[in-house]
Amino acid sequence: TKSSDEIENLIIKKRAFNKEFGYGYSIQIYYGDETNARELKSKFKVTYPKASLELNYDQPYWKVLTGNYKTKLEADKAMLHYSENFSGLIVIPLGK
Repeated sequence: TKSSDEIENLIIKKRAFNKEFGYGYSIQIYYGDETNARELKSKFKVTYPKASLELNYDQPYWKVLTGNYKTKLEADKAMLHYSENFSGLIVIPLGK
């Protein structure tokens, strides 16, 4: 049927997108030097103790990331919540 073909085409497009961009989203809290990254990570952990945090080195800068959200909408909602206490947050797609 026509709707089955449309659904199949959407699935193919989604798989191609996932291959290129990966799965899900995260919130970047900080991107910069190591000292500030570690300090901000600690402050965030105190403010949001249940949040998962990740500290990554992407030469020459450090990233502090939180969350692993399935959709951009979920990540945007969480970012609004976190932006009450932290500024400069951005939602980023997760790599493969």
